[in-house]
Amino acid sequence: MTSASYWIAFTILAALMQAVRTAGQKQLTSSVTPMSSTLIRYVFGLPFAIIYLLYITGTDAAAIMTAALSNTRFLTFALAAAVAQIIATVLLVKLFSFRNFTVGTSLAKTEAVQAAVFGTVLFGMPLSMAGWLAVAIGFLGIYIVSMPTGGQRWEPQTVILGTLSGSAFALTSLWIREASLSLELDVLSSAAMTLVFLVSVQSLICVCYTALREPAQFSAIGKRLGLAGFVGLTSALGSVGWFTAMTYQNPALVKSLGQVEFIFTLLLTTLFFKERVTARELMGVAAIICSVLLILLA
Repeated sequence: MTSASYWIAFTILAALMQAVRTAGQKQLTSSVTPMSSTLIRYVFGLPFAIIYLLYITGTDAAAIMTAALSNTRFLTFALAAAVAQIIATVLLVKLFSFRNFTVGTSLAKTEAVQAAVFGTVLFGMPLSMAGWLAVAIGFLGIYIVSMPTGGQRWEPQTVILGTLSGSAFALTSLWIREASLSLELDVLSSAAMTLVFLVSVQSLICVCYTALREPAQFSAIGKRLGLAGFVGLTSALGSVGWFTAMTYQNPALVKSLGQVEFIFTLLLTTLFFKERVTARELMGVAAIICSVLLILLA
């Protein structure tokens, strides 16, 4: 396989696992808070991430970890990415409390577009014309599916929070790539090390927050250990895909191709939750497929 084939394969793996993880997290919403759901994603995913790192690096794991922890550039970008991802998630969850949250969550999906802009301006990673077109068409597909109907208004608060969430997710992707590349290892090893570091930091933050603000949630999580383990496993597998793909390729293209997640989600919704697919959703799927084909052909 070529490097192009690798990043495409890892992106599709990530999108599929994210769709499955989201379906699992929906089952948790009735028994745990949004922050606890986030904690489950990280804490229960960490053991699988560590196992993957040991599998990839073998006896070199300790040396790689020591080198990473003494690498200032790695620590800077990895810590920034860890915090940015939590902020992005918190902003996204905050949107759910608003009546017209679909407007904000749609704007949060500008992540791929914002990653393209930030990547070009801040990191010197410009896209080709075909790349920009693919990103734009992919966003159009998500826009068609996600934007509200029925005359809901564009309220400033939801617009700001949604856009900031997309910005934080975009910066997370770019900073993950910079952290991974700074290790100067092979792609699989550097991505695995970056993943373990980020998830460790995020687990610590979530555990501390829950202990201070929502201690009763530990008992609630303990009652759903089987589902929590499933969410942790699928989260770790998805993160392996995202981190590796973004080390190989420009995150803007990775996130654009990753929008096939919506197609997987639609299939899960149709097959397992027996919900009907609307004509608007089919139009969105068509646009996403066009975006994916353009990326693959380019």
